[in-house]
Amino acid sequence: MAESLFEPDGARFVPTELSRGPWSPDALHGGPVAALLARLASGIAAEQPMHPARLTIELLRPVPLAPLTATTRVLRPGRKVQLVEASLHSATHEVARVTMLRIRSAVLPLPPGLGDSPVHPGPETATPLQPGFAQGVVGFHSHATEHRAVRGAWNAPGPIVDWIRLRCPVLPGETPSPLERVAAVADFGNGVSWVLPFDQWTFINPDLTIALHRLPAGEWVCLDAVTLPGPNGVGIAESALHDERGRIGRAVQTLLLERR
Repeated sequence: MAESLFEPDGARFVPTELSRGPWSPDALHGGPVAALLARLASGIAAEQPMHPARLTIELLRPVPLAPLTATTRVLRPGRKVQLVEASLHSATHEVARVTMLRIRSAVLPLPPGLGDSPVHPGPETATPLQPGFAQGVVGFHSHATEHRAVRGAWNAPGPIVDWIRLRCPVLPGETPSPLERVAAVADFGNGVSWVLPFDQWTFINPDLTIALHRLPAGEWVCLDAVTLPGPNGVGIAESALHDERGRIGRAVQTLLLERR
């Protein structure tokens, strides 16, 4: 089995089976795509330390299990606020894109009482989860991540509090950055907090927005996730993001609801 989500091939990134998604054996899960885009965007040079405050990821087409090329550019330069972009391309199309809002990072002590505080019990006391969908498929959801639930379960509909850990690096020989870790797991919100049966519905997200006031500490990221379907074929999944110190941000996915 592969040891990373992607393998480099010159200027290309070759997805491994650990990047595969649950919807199609030939398409990637959004998590590996988000992690790679986050890595690319954060690698754009800046004159001073910048915090990745917001990532908006557009999944423009199904991202194929095939070699990808990347482009990056600065959309808005600035000393305190910047906007940068990274895109992934298949052999024929642009398939995914991220715009990242970066804000200068500075040490500014907060008034007493405004520090971090844990909200949920940590992963060491949570219940290990097995995939509730696409069982038996080697993919990102089943082999590249570990899940532990404080509340809820994959085999039951409704909200869930799910601690998730990335088991492998994005690229071989690298330690995933805190940003890569949170980008990789934030895309699970709609899958783990499902309310419509998998055998009757699809609820694919064409986007993912992650807002972070700080980066996660440690390997585990917690999603306190809920799915909200609408009667017009559109829904959203919201995930409050935590690490073991407390709240770090929020992720939101827009959902395309369809009957199978």
